[in-house]
Amino acid sequence: MSYRELFVSPSPVFAGNKPSLEEAEYAILGVPFDVTSTYRSGARFAPLAIREASLNIEGYSFRTGTSIEELKIHDLGDLHVAGDVELTLGRLALVAQNLFEDKKVPVFLGGEHTITLGVMRSLDEGVAVVSFDAHLDLRDDYLGLSVSHTTFMRRIKEDVKPSKILEIGTRAVCKEELDYAKTSGIDYLTAQQIREEGTKNMAKNIRDILKSYEKIYITIDMDVLDPAFAPAVQNPEPEGLDTTTLLDLLETVCDSRVIGVDLVEVAPHYDQGLTATQAAKTLFEVLCCLEKARKG
Repeated sequence: MSYRELFVSPSPVFAGNKPSLEEAEYAILGVPFDVTSTYRSGARFAPLAIREASLNIEGYSFRTGTSIEELKIHDLGDLHVAGDVELTLGRLALVAQNLFEDKKVPVFLGGEHTITLGVMRSLDEGVAVVSFDAHLDLRDDYLGLSVSHTTFMRRIKEDVKPSKILEIGTRAVCKEELDYAKTSGIDYLTAQQIREEGTKNMAKNIRDILKSYEKIYITIDMDVLDPAFAPAVQNPEPEGLDTTTLLDLLETVCDSRVIGVDLVEVAPHYDQGLTATQAAKTLFEVLCCLEKARKG
């Protein structure tokens, strides 16, 4: 029995695609976990909400000339989460390792952003992490927790030691995080920089930063978008990116080096489905960009 069979249960199918896992190239896994949430909770309901939205929006991407229906996507269902953070992250790491070993491109639906730490624990040091997020999440501890949605990126840096961390869309930080980013070599591009320099210039900057890395893992916190575009997130922050800017920058990153993706921090009960729809659309575009890159 594999860890997938032990720790995962079926769910509604993302995008309606139903190939077997063996024939699929992409694997969806929901992680309905938000135990360390400190402002709004409810991200545990996001995997279901995003799947429902994915069944009710069109799947053709004008950016890539590709339709989501053309991709071989298998939806595994949801991870069996627990109230214990380390137990959940341990299960996630085991299932993620199975997927990477099977040469799938996994897409993890959070859940809170702490889940990225679980995924990264299944990978080696030779991976560049690209995070689209309003926050740096580099605190050493918060409210007595050393592993939470506010500290996970620091734990990734110190424990996993990826080859690069690049954070995009930053606009909500504390001085401790800025100091740590500077001393530890973590790059970040602020939302203000993106507006001032423009998407094309910023895309070139991102390509230059990432050009020497062979493997890339992408994590997308939906609070990278301005609350006007994504109001139902766990920690909304003003002055965020608009949807088009986010998708244009994601297109820059989504090439053949990408080995996995997660999307996190949607709290669907705080709106009437807009944010879940933005999340589904974002994943459609990411997957279509990856497919175009893989097919050359």
